[in-house]
Amino acid sequence: MHIFGGSRAPSGKGGGGGEGGGSVPYVSERDFEQAVLLSELPVLVEFTADWCAPCKQIAPEVEAFAQEMEGKARVVKVDIDKSPILAKQLRVQSVPMFVLFAEQRIADAQVGAIGRKQMRAMVEPFLPRNAGALKPRELAALMQQGGVVAIDTRDAAAYGRAHLPGARHLPLEEIETRLAELFMVPGQPVLYCRSGDKTKEMAEKLSDQGTPTAFLEGGMLAWESEALPITRP
Repeated sequence: MHIFGGSRAPSGKGGGGGEGGGSVPYVSERDFEQAVLLSELPVLVEFTADWCAPCKQIAPEVEAFAQEMEGKARVVKVDIDKSPILAKQLRVQSVPMFVLFAEQRIADAQVGAIGRKQMRAMVEPFLPRNAGALKPRELAALMQQGGVVAIDTRDAAAYGRAHLPGARHLPLEEIETRLAELFMVPGQPVLYCRSGDKTKEMAEKLSDQGTPTAFLEGGMLAWESEALPITRP
């Protein structure tokens, strides 16, 4: 078993059989290189043990994060009692411990029980970015510079309750028939919705039609989670 190094596998699909309950697979010393190091996707590894109470407490968070990252990153577990050599090589001294592997190397590590937000913060820098995607703080910086205008695509009631500072309102279902209006705003338009999914699809559609358009990744929810300014009546 070679923990560091090795040639890249032709596929990012690694092995790893399941142990215990849940959908997050366990990997062993035997299949760690193929399942983790040679994965084309980033892999978040939770080092755990059957006797670890904090590991059991955060198990639902790990399961939920694995489902959230499906197709974008992998989440696996390693039982340190069943893989002692691996735990020693990676200097795992307490559990739970989370180690992120990306591009055949250790990219980040966190010791202790962490939640989905912290897991996401570990993995996000290594996820592929969609064309036109802006993270909340990236958009906030561009808005301060005055080069972009946020376009709220939610319904009028949601916009009236709270919206990004200086945002214009243009319902999602009307965008394709009001493109001239969209691109007449004083700056590059950046679409946003509640969670980012709908504006991501719209941005992709407009891009395919020859009109590249930016959108806020994670939408209003991501903006609020960063505690960025919000305009309320």
